[in-house]
Amino acid sequence: MSTSELAASYAALILADDGVDITADKLQSLITAAKVQEVEPIWTTLFAKALEGKDVKDLLLNVGSGGGAAPAAAGGAASGGAAEAAAEEKAEEKEEEKEESDEDMGFGLFD
Repeated sequence: MSTSELAASYAALILADDGVDITADKLQSLITAAKVQEVEPIWTTLFAKALEGKDVKDLLLNVGSGGGAAPAAAGGAASGGAAEAAAEEKAEEKEEEKEESDEDMGFGLFD
C-alpha cells in the first residue's frame, strides 16, 4: 500500500471516529495537516466516493463476517421454520465437506 493510500485510509478512519461525514475536502485537509507530502487528490476523491453513505465503524466490525445468514421467516411457524433451517444448514455443511475432500479427486496434496 502506498503512502497516499495509507494517508487517505487513516484520514477516513479519523473522520469516521469523530462522526464527521467523509468528503474529499475533509480528507485532504487532514492529510495536509498531517504534513503528508505528494498525496494526489484522486485518492481522497476515491476514498470519499467509496465510503459515501457507509458506516465505517460497522464495516470494521464486520470485516470477517462474510455474507451472514439469511433472515428468518416471520410468522406463526417460527419453531417449525427453525428446525427446517437447522436441517438445511446441516445439509449445506455436509455438501461443503464433500467438496473440500481431496479423496474425490483421486490425488492428494503431496502425491
